[in-house]
Amino acid sequence: MRLTGHAYPWDVLGDPVFPARAEGLETVALAAAYHSIRAATPLHPKHQLVTAPYAALYRPVRAHVWQDRRLRPKEPTWTSTSDSWGRAAEVLRAAGLRVSAWVVLTHNTRLGTEFPAVAVVNCFGDRYPYALCPSHEEVREYAATLAVEAADGADEVSLEACGQLGLTHGSHHEKTDNAWTATAQRWLSVCCCEKCQKAWSARGLDPVWVLSTLREAVRTSSDVPFAEELLATRHAATDLLRAEVLAGLTVPVVLHAHPDPWVTGASPGLTPATGEDVSALVVPAWPTDSAPVVAAAAETGRPVDAYVTVLQSADGLTDHAERVVAAGASGLAIYHLGLASAARQPLITEMATAARSA
Repeated sequence: MRLTGHAYPWDVLGDPVFPARAEGLETVALAAAYHSIRAATPLHPKHQLVTAPYAALYRPVRAHVWQDRRLRPKEPTWTSTSDSWGRAAEVLRAAGLRVSAWVVLTHNTRLGTEFPAVAVVNCFGDRYPYALCPSHEEVREYAATLAVEAADGADEVSLEACGQLGLTHGSHHEKTDNAWTATAQRWLSVCCCEKCQKAWSARGLDPVWVLSTLREAVRTSSDVPFAEELLATRHAATDLLRAEVLAGLTVPVVLHAHPDPWVTGASPGLTPATGEDVSALVVPAWPTDSAPVVAAAAETGRPVDAYVTVLQSADGLTDHAERVVAAGASGLAIYHLGLASAARQPLITEMATAARSA
């Protein structure tokens, strides 16, 4: 039973008792490259909040590696060292824990804003600056280099957003909830950037017709006749991205993914080609009725870590841990060692114990 807890470097540094929060776990997935966030730190002795206003690399940003590249990461200004991941990893290893480099690839609002041509765009021309489209070679090269730089010295790598993000995004003062049907959200999550349109053409589709049909489908919540070609285009870009990222990594890789092939976001839909190239799948299992999602992922034959959270209602969480194991999970990825309050910290051990004994 793989048991992993998630944390940020600032959760560990400056808190001498932090490792005790991972009691009963074997690995801490420590953010090494992460998107912008406003994070609670309710148990830290020196602060209660950390605001990261842009996506950052929590390892040194080496100038010679990123020289002459438009897409390049920034170091955080809100940490006291350029290698906060490395320092936090030393603390965790001293406590006997394995350390995974938690790396977010295509979710970067700063880069999508500065270089909108490489961001996802919908059929109406609305750009999603938080989402870098992997159809662009430049995006794939950036992601592959970011992963290698972030993973230096890690025991494992946890890849998040290794694919395309879509419409849904929990951003600042988000005001889009329930504005569209599930069908409309699917079509608004289809990237229509220049590179994706060229890929449609290569599959025999007329981009002008595709765009107009998608716009009508959004308004009417109807199906489109070329759905499989659109999905194949997205999956081809995802496969290229994953292959280029994995080519530079020398440690085991767990992949955040979803068994629904149409899903976009932090855990993109699995492609038919996803398989032996990763050691395990991290599958979203936050709602306590998500055992069927875990079961569907387990049918791929890959080991599955159910991605669970202790930040929701505490009722039934231990039962939930048992259900996802019964559904085929061979591990738990628990969110989140730093965000959880004192009242919720015991749930981490309780869920781990329930999973181990299931």
